[in-house]
Amino acid sequence: MLATILFILLFSAATTFFFTPLTILIANKFGLIDNPKIRPHPAHTHKGIIPRAGGLPIFLGIFLPSLFLIKFNPQLTGIFLGATILIVVGLWDDKKDRSPYIRFITNIVAALCAVAVGVGIPYITNPLGGVIHLDNWIVTFDINGIHTIVVWADILAIFWIIWTTNIVGWSGGVDGQLPGFVSICAFVIGLISLRFATADPAQLHVTYLSIATAGAFLGFIPWNFYPQKIMPGYGGKTLAGFMLAVLSILSFSKLGTALLVLAVPMIDASFTLLSRIFSGKSPVNASAGHLHHHLLSLGWGRRAVAIFYWVISALAGFAALLLRSEQKVFAGILTLILVCMFIFWINFIKKLPGKQESEEY
Repeated sequence: MLATILFILLFSAATTFFFTPLTILIANKFGLIDNPKIRPHPAHTHKGIIPRAGGLPIFLGIFLPSLFLIKFNPQLTGIFLGATILIVVGLWDDKKDRSPYIRFITNIVAALCAVAVGVGIPYITNPLGGVIHLDNWIVTFDINGIHTIVVWADILAIFWIIWTTNIVGWSGGVDGQLPGFVSICAFVIGLISLRFATADPAQLHVTYLSIATAGAFLGFIPWNFYPQKIMPGYGGKTLAGFMLAVLSILSFSKLGTALLVLAVPMIDASFTLLSRIFSGKSPVNASAGHLHHHLLSLGWGRRAVAIFYWVISALAGFAALLLRSEQKVFAGILTLILVCMFIFWINFIKKLPGKQESEEY
């Protein structure tokens, strides 16, 4: 089993790594590039012309190994369909920025594709003990066969997938930042699902898909780390969040693990959304108010920002592997509080005189 996991990790990483140079050529040829002079964007931190479309080789890195090593069932087909929608829309957006509302609608469609094939959250762990069941309200209907909707479980799953799809992408503004922490998170989720593989053989497929996701983003790091040769693009960012959301549900890790390994992106996204709303702006409009922007303004280099995210994700992932479900929730809350304090401190330091952005480009 361990040999298979290692093989999938290397297969996925190699697939992404070797398809990325071809993607760079295609992106340059067909104008899937980011030129700040032509398409300025308030959240961008890079200078110069950088190819986008990095989501394409990552997508291939996840699903080509899965096609050979994982038996496709309706659930995996729904996940594949949702990921395909995000990549197609992502390439469309990489060519020319699309309306954030169009992108949000496609996020909903991708989430529905996953939930329609059974990716739901039937319960969540109660930090005070026991579980909170969400599978008590079931609606059954007959359209070309009997179908059921587990109402609260499916609603929460849709919300979770859409939320995670967006907030993970918002934490990908610096070279190497996103593929590093996504790879770590996916690997941790894979190890957690492996614990349940003995009792539930279906979990082994979740483990393999998680490891394939980790490997695919790992193979993208050499091309995306500072100085980046290609960007993940909108497709790569949404694919990252979508896969982590779906895998966290399927692996039974859900809220506790997610609060830990995604603490920084979650708090960053919450602060950014609240800032936009209180300033009278649309919550879906981009801005330069994310944590990585603040760190850059304090003089942090791009490598330092990326590695900071990696280290936090690795430490949180290590804690997630050691703690029980109830402990994960409390540890997650503590992590969220510490991250909040760190962001407040960052904002305070920014107001002091003499702070300049790093010149590491």
